[in-house]
Amino acid sequence: MDLILAFSIFMGALIFVLINQYSLIFALAVGFLAFFIVGLYRGFSAHFLVRMSLRGMAGTIHAAVIMMMIGVITGAWRISGTTSVFVAYGAKLITPSLFLLIAFLLSAFLSYALGTAFGTAGTLGVVFMALARSGGVDPLLTAGALISGCYFGDRCSPTSSSAHLVATITKTEIMSNVKMMLRTAMLPTILCIVLYAVLSYANPIHSLDQSLLTAFQEEFQLSVWAFLPALFMLLLPVLHVNVERSILASILCAVAVAYFVQGHTFPEILQACIWGYEASHASLSTILNGGGLLSMETVILVMLVSSALVGIFDGTNMLRYVKKNLAAWSEKIGRYPVTTIIGMLSASIFCNQAVSAIMSQELQKDTYPQDQQGNEELAMDIENSSIIMSALVPWCTSCCVPLAFFDVGYGAMFFAMELWLIPLCYLLTKKYFFNRKKKLVAVR
Repeated sequence: MDLILAFSIFMGALIFVLINQYSLIFALAVGFLAFFIVGLYRGFSAHFLVRMSLRGMAGTIHAAVIMMMIGVITGAWRISGTTSVFVAYGAKLITPSLFLLIAFLLSAFLSYALGTAFGTAGTLGVVFMALARSGGVDPLLTAGALISGCYFGDRCSPTSSSAHLVATITKTEIMSNVKMMLRTAMLPTILCIVLYAVLSYANPIHSLDQSLLTAFQEEFQLSVWAFLPALFMLLLPVLHVNVERSILASILCAVAVAYFVQGHTFPEILQACIWGYEASHASLSTILNGGGLLSMETVILVMLVSSALVGIFDGTNMLRYVKKNLAAWSEKIGRYPVTTIIGMLSASIFCNQAVSAIMSQELQKDTYPQDQQGNEELAMDIENSSIIMSALVPWCTSCCVPLAFFDVGYGAMFFAMELWLIPLCYLLTKKYFFNRKKKLVAVR
């Protein structure tokens, strides 16, 4: 009964913040306090509960540091012109009969380089939506293709905050996860390329509005030097440089390009890296403004508070009956289907991709083999459920934020084929990707 009451209080707080458009942090804080009181009621000391909360948060500190660095790099890439040079040169590649396919491929490439769906949607995505509307292409089709590409990189980039979060909570290596995610995305992406090619041919763009591209040329020196920060980020991890050093190298390179090529002063660069970039050209403000360290503030706080809550769940074993039932269902229908259900329910309740991933790990971790391969399997199951499918929940931030950027309705999500195909293809081929017997034989 006490758990039901605490959960009801949390749900009430969640509904309140959603209706009033407040930050999810407030609802999570109320939920944390409610479950903290349940812990006290069940006989646990305040000192013990605080210790469990801190232990839960400690497990995600490394991911929080990475997210802070990712925030800095988003501001640095904006002021250096790196983001803009991708958009401007990408737009020049447009072929009328391949518009949707190019939108998908460019957004996938940029999101992989940036590691963020929102950053890609708010820059390249907004530009392509403007081109689509002025050129007579269906906005729903265009938004679907762009969202597919945005979440390709958001899921599997070495600079993705969600990828680092999953690696941290499952105790797996980020680059090992990236390789597996690229492998599991291969078939869905090939299918997407074929489908978007067909849709592009049936829905060609009739004309191109050059005004936005002109604005980019006026705002930046669209030099090939601006590609360098992205090149560092793409190549260094492949050369086995750890992700933190790769991000730092990319930031320093972006600072150099912003100073020597774009002509910005160091105070201006520092402001962009911390508080975000502000475009001087009015027509680019909605596209380029933002980024910076402080842009990750809410994401980091949500992750830390939810991790503290999970720490209480873990330390007090409050959810043991729920876990027991989930373990039974995992035996009946498989671990991945159950993890998917948990992920979708968590995304629907918490409206947040990160919290969905954390809850999936906490509730399902005991049903997976307690070794490295089991951790890797859990990481892939979360990536192919909570991370990618949270964008299919209409009221989840992963879905409503890109739709707001593009000013389209939920109908666009039916054309975001990558989000549907990755879980479906993974479900059908998981035994191939995680064949435990073959790997054990190989080890012997």
